[in-house]
Amino acid sequence: MRRTTAMRSALSALLLLGTWATANTLPASAADTPAPSAEAPASAALISAMEHDLGLTKAQAESRLAAEKKAAAVEREAKRAAGSSYGGSWFDAASGTLTVAVTRGADTDAVRATGAAVRLVPHSARELDAAKARVDALHAPAGIASWYVDPRAAAVVVNVVRARHADNDVRAFLTRARASGPVVVRETAHTPSTLAAGTVGGDPYYTGNVRCSIGFSVYGGFVSAGHCGQPGAAVYGWDGSYVGNFQGSSFPDNDYSWVNVGSGWWTVPVVLGWGTVSDQLVRGSAEAPVGASICRSGSTSHWHCGTVLAKNETVNYSQGAVHQLTKTNVCAEPGDSGGSFISGDQAQGVTSGGWGNCGSGGETWYQPVNEILSRYGLTLHTA
Repeated sequence: MRRTTAMRSALSALLLLGTWATANTLPASAADTPAPSAEAPASAALISAMEHDLGLTKAQAESRLAAEKKAAAVEREAKRAAGSSYGGSWFDAASGTLTVAVTRGADTDAVRATGAAVRLVPHSARELDAAKARVDALHAPAGIASWYVDPRAAAVVVNVVRARHADNDVRAFLTRARASGPVVVRETAHTPSTLAAGTVGGDPYYTGNVRCSIGFSVYGGFVSAGHCGQPGAAVYGWDGSYVGNFQGSSFPDNDYSWVNVGSGWWTVPVVLGWGTVSDQLVRGSAEAPVGASICRSGSTSHWHCGTVLAKNETVNYSQGAVHQLTKTNVCAEPGDSGGSFISGDQAQGVTSGGWGNCGSGGETWYQPVNEILSRYGLTLHTA
């Protein structure tokens, strides 16, 4: 559904900030990230979307958002309490609690005192991250889909495309990966790809013959995916008018970019709901834990919700590996690249790629927004 000019004008007037142009974007410097809002966890429309996409009742959606907000705060405290024994953490939607993995020697009483459940594991997060870094240094063949640290498995999980598992180069990669540290191999039927699209009708921004989606507004511009454009490339808005240029872009290795805004365009701290939910204000960028609910806005498939599945995953696209992505089970389609991932009113990241579609489902990865803000010294535009 394309938003009309009248709707865009109304949104600008309401916010007293300008056009919707960057309504799908928002980054801020990590140091200046505001704390989560003390207000209601989400609008009625967002609750409705969670009911639809996650199969929850209204009461369950509200309870889950409140529990996730608490878990995000507990995660920070528990990590400090665990110190070098910290082995990772994850949110359990069924119980509404955060589980923190720790190695032997940890002060488990101090960790439990934060409100977290505790699980003993053989490897610390630092050890697992080091093992993953060694896997990152290997050349991955096309049959390797991705790899990430899974604190629940206390290992680096390597996803192999099922049809390519027997390939000699895949088997050789797995042998080297297993020598890097604790590794678990899992199969997937899907090969990840980026989600840019050739120019077709719809909203967002265009560069060359590519259409992508705005991620989050920052002061002076917006952030998006790196594979959408190279530094210096011109960017045009939904109406074909000139917006600005890519000021920074990285892909592969990373998948992020930022675009300056001018020529009558300016930024607003809003993520579009596309009529599925009301447009969402962004109030910060506190990171949601694994297991938390999350929603995505993009110019092709619009608004969809799901769950955070994993963090710090390396995804092996055909153009090269991209590191430190977060995986979700939210669907996406070509043209959604760069779009907003948001949890409650907290910005999470910009859409990188995935597999599947919003008819049959799939998985999608995003580049965490705080990394982008830190890399370019940007400040998230918040309400």
